[in-house]
Amino acid sequence: MQPNLLKGALLLLLAEACFAGIGALVKLTSDSASNAQVVFFRNFFALLVMLPWLWVQGKQLLYTQRWYLHLSRSVTGIISMYCFFYVISQLPLAQAMVVLLMSPFIVPLIAKYWLKETASLLTLFSIALGFGGVLLALPVASGGGAFYLFLIALLSAVLVAVTKTTIRYMSDTEPAARIVFYFSLLTAIISFVPVPFYWQELPTIAWWAFAFMGILAAIGQMAMTKAYALAPASDIGIWTYSSVIFAGLFGYLFWSEPVTMSWFAGVAIIFYAGYISTRQRLW
Repeated sequence: MQPNLLKGALLLLLAEACFAGIGALVKLTSDSASNAQVVFFRNFFALLVMLPWLWVQGKQLLYTQRWYLHLSRSVTGIISMYCFFYVISQLPLAQAMVVLLMSPFIVPLIAKYWLKETASLLTLFSIALGFGGVLLALPVASGGGAFYLFLIALLSAVLVAVTKTTIRYMSDTEPAARIVFYFSLLTAIISFVPVPFYWQELPTIAWWAFAFMGILAAIGQMAMTKAYALAPASDIGIWTYSSVIFAGLFGYLFWSEPVTMSWFAGVAIIFYAGYISTRQRLW
């Protein structure tokens, strides 16, 4: 492996470990904090941690004529967080993290109609295969509650895909630092609105967890940005799926959550689907 590819892969692994760690902290606080508090403080502390880095970028960071896209990305991102954090509170951590793996397979479908990007037959096959892996990895449960939870998970994945497509759409005029700044600022402001209506007293451990969420979010964002600057997404993108492995490890260590054979099989299928989807660009 070339040096830049190795560095990029290691940085992406670090980023995914951070994102899985955020999921574990969300699960830790789900019993003592409302969903509104978790979403707000995750965004607020991330903004605090990233402010010094964003300040270094200078005042030119503020200048944009595409504020509506920044606002749209922030709104879809917040709604997705609400859905995803709820799923984390209801499922074992490893299974909950699988939810986010649906989004890479939804992006080509959205890009096809929004950005007029053509999806190949191999891409469509990988999408179908990826969804099959997700259905296999999620725990089997009976009743309408399980179907309702799946719909929330699917909505979260679709909104993440919309967010990623929005970033791609605006990246021709908006640098990464500006996108990060407005997302951090707007999500902190918007997610504060419902907090007074769902406020409850928080234990000390919850405040520590929120602070660490911000630190992990900042490290994860910067590591991911640097990783894709060093190496093409088609070469290292497969490592994005490592988040479910870290989540499975955290869930087992901290909550003694079992990892089933169906989860292993589903994750293996998702890895394979992601592999054939990204590597086809090099064929």
